[in-house]
Amino acid sequence: MLDRLVDGLHAGRSSVLVLRGEPGIGKSALLDHVAERAAECRIARVGGVESEMEIAFAGLHQLCAPMLARLERLPAPQRDALRSVFGLRDRETAPDRFVVGLAVLTLLSDAAAEKPLICLVDDAQWLDRASVQAMAFAARRLLADPVAMVFAVREPSDEHQLDGLPGMVLQGIGEDDARMLLASALPGPLDPRVRDRIVAEARGNPLALLEVPRGWAPTELAGGFGVTDAGHLTGRIEQSFVRRLDPLPADTRRLLLAAAAEPLGDAGLLWRAAARLGIGTDAAAPAVADGLIDIGVRVRFRHPLVRSAIYRTAPAHERHAVHGALADATDREADPDRWTWHRAHAAGAPDEAVAEELERSAARAQRRGGLAAAAAFLECATELTPDPRRRVRRALMAAQATFDAGSPDSASELLAVAEIGPLLELDRARLERLRAVILFAKARGNDAVLPLLEAGRRLVPLDADLARETFLEACSAVVFSGRLAPAGRGREVAEAARSAPPGERPMDLWLMAMATWFAEGDAASAALMRNALDAFRRDDIGEADHRWLWIASRGAPTVWDDDAWHDLARRQVRVAREAGALTLLAVALACLADEQVHEGDFAGAAASLDEVDVITEVTGNAPIIHTALILSAWRGEVDQASEVFRTAVRAATDRGEGRAITLVELATAVLENGLGRYDAALAAAQRACRHDEIILANWALVELIEAAVRSGHRDVAVEALGRLVARIGSNGTEWALGIEARCRALVCEGPDAEALYRDAVERLSGSRAAPQLGRAHLLYGEWLRRENRRVEARDQLRRADDLFSGMGARAFAERAGRELLATGATVHRRDAGSLEELTAQEAQIARLAVEGLTNPEIGAQLYLSRRTVEWHLRKVFTKLGISSRRELEKALP
Repeated sequence: MLDRLVDGLHAGRSSVLVLRGEPGIGKSALLDHVAERAAECRIARVGGVESEMEIAFAGLHQLCAPMLARLERLPAPQRDALRSVFGLRDRETAPDRFVVGLAVLTLLSDAAAEKPLICLVDDAQWLDRASVQAMAFAARRLLADPVAMVFAVREPSDEHQLDGLPGMVLQGIGEDDARMLLASALPGPLDPRVRDRIVAEARGNPLALLEVPRGWAPTELAGGFGVTDAGHLTGRIEQSFVRRLDPLPADTRRLLLAAAAEPLGDAGLLWRAAARLGIGTDAAAPAVADGLIDIGVRVRFRHPLVRSAIYRTAPAHERHAVHGALADATDREADPDRWTWHRAHAAGAPDEAVAEELERSAARAQRRGGLAAAAAFLECATELTPDPRRRVRRALMAAQATFDAGSPDSASELLAVAEIGPLLELDRARLERLRAVILFAKARGNDAVLPLLEAGRRLVPLDADLARETFLEACSAVVFSGRLAPAGRGREVAEAARSAPPGERPMDLWLMAMATWFAEGDAASAALMRNALDAFRRDDIGEADHRWLWIASRGAPTVWDDDAWHDLARRQVRVAREAGALTLLAVALACLADEQVHEGDFAGAAASLDEVDVITEVTGNAPIIHTALILSAWRGEVDQASEVFRTAVRAATDRGEGRAITLVELATAVLENGLGRYDAALAAAQRACRHDEIILANWALVELIEAAVRSGHRDVAVEALGRLVARIGSNGTEWALGIEARCRALVCEGPDAEALYRDAVERLSGSRAAPQLGRAHLLYGEWLRRENRRVEARDQLRRADDLFSGMGARAFAERAGRELLATGATVHRRDAGSLEELTAQEAQIARLAVEGLTNPEIGAQLYLSRRTVEWHLRKVFTKLGISSRRELEKALP
């Protein structure tokens, strides 16, 4: 497989492979094989180091350092992002993590332009999280560049960021080969019983076979004594290396420890530290002769387990000493964060001065690398804080930063540290709040509602601002819980929120609007919601309110304000990117995808959801499935939608997320109305309407009215219309009034119906609701055909068909096509090489090309390399039967 990967690279094909296996199985040897096979290629090697896991972008620096001369060739935002994360420039805000990933992709693509590039990443489980995110991001988007990436990672591993990439699990060698390999390592006699035991315990692991027997006397191997420990394989291999350290001189062992503690492999730094420890250059000779280490321009151990065996088995006081020497040898001005890191590891006991330095490093790291780096420094600062109360404060800060960076499990562990106390009442309330927020992020179900409510009540007399934020979280949890929330829970949250001192921030206004909605319904809350939306749309809102743009964006449809929805959805994505807050970014992108579906931009919504999937995979938070349900329904993908719906109901029931179940019912109604199966649409819409869920109930009523009229249940439609009109109330937007006019037209006859259909088309044309406008044209055209006004019907039906075909609403387009045929018109469908055959990404690239963006600009927007954009455009041209960009505009709707 690896040989084919190299051959494909010479042919200009990208490849990615993740080699998984236990320590010693041969992953590093296979990477060496690739390097030998690809000697004519440019090779970039990265080695994960356990002690550097918490230093953001350390691994990425290893990968990119040889290519940094090419930085000037990158687009400015990407160039600035890499300079920032590598400490080559300072900036006030953290670079967008996805721009960093795109910069890596562009840099690799540029380096491969001269010569095919192979990136070999060993011990990926020990790379810092930020580096793995960036590398995996680039790996997933390699397509048309002569770049190959091969990762080696332990199996099992917590490094789930590589999940989903092509992979292979390496198994052990067979017994016959194992005996041959063992014999090659032991020229002396070996008792057959001992041999069989070693082979059995090694389980085909080559390194175990080579290393475990070493260090045993010939008599022990011949007689079967000594090889009795059947512990964990990694431990046994490490112990074999430890035994090889025993005969080495003391200075050699200390030099090896210093090298193990210095993860960069900087030989100059190692020798400066050695001089401070009083170790001469001749101390390396015995270790080099024994094959444990190689010291040239860089320092390399024979195997990563050599490094870990040396570091883990060294006495604590010796580790402190070598880290102290490494700190002294590090240029504090040039590399203050690494200097601080070594100082921290040199501390043999809590040290407030070091903890303060780490807190300052956290601030620098946040400016340079985002929340993940800040969280790492804050966690270390927590460990070194002597004062118990300061320790609690730093643990809570670290937990919040870790959660925001997308590591909820690690944040929970830090909360456990903080809980040891002593906790002030405010500390306890903040801890319980964050624990509930983490629970909500991981499950998005009913379990989080009560903990959030109790945390908010605890905070009211202590921190009123934070209390209101917590109540708003509780409101969100109730909304997500939907039908599965206990009866009256929404009112209970509303009462608690109203009992808190009032605030004037936009989020405070939104909290009061939500509380009013829970307690009194749509009509009473509408004005409050509109005021809150106006406040959120101001330019001068505070940082705390930025976190809540997503909930304002989600709430805008409640008052039928799609202009506010459009603006807030895009603003929230920008804010979350700039903050590097992955947990918040996933929610923001899901909100944006909702709005894109509303506008008929199905390709854009699909691209946003792809990014959401990447983020939730990286963070381990609960998947966000809501928009995917509605998008599948609008696209009319019957088989795919049915499977998505079934999976969503099972998952939502397990998590206690009742809103998702209602969404499935709403999506089913949309799908069935598009297919013209009105009885099924009516049944689904009625189920969705049984639960008064914010926004969804409005949309379900719209589907119910159409399905009821078309299936002959006019009385049901009239009753639902009355409910819908009451909900729209004073929300006189073009979207709301257009929907109301369309629904009224369905239950009317004669001239009144026609006037209402015309009003619906006019008003919806002035809104952003393109799919709803298409349905107004469709329903008007159907009405005209039944009135035998075929020529006029054709005009409306063609407009509907064009709208639906352009956005990819297949079922509604086919419904419009059937109606057109019934008028005697000819329906022209594109052939097999049509827009419908374009993938979501191809359609989006084509659209951006029509808008005039260059290939690099398209790549920057969609996180693709320039060559990959070119490759996609060639496929678009072939499918559409055109040969240039100039023809795209005519070929696309």
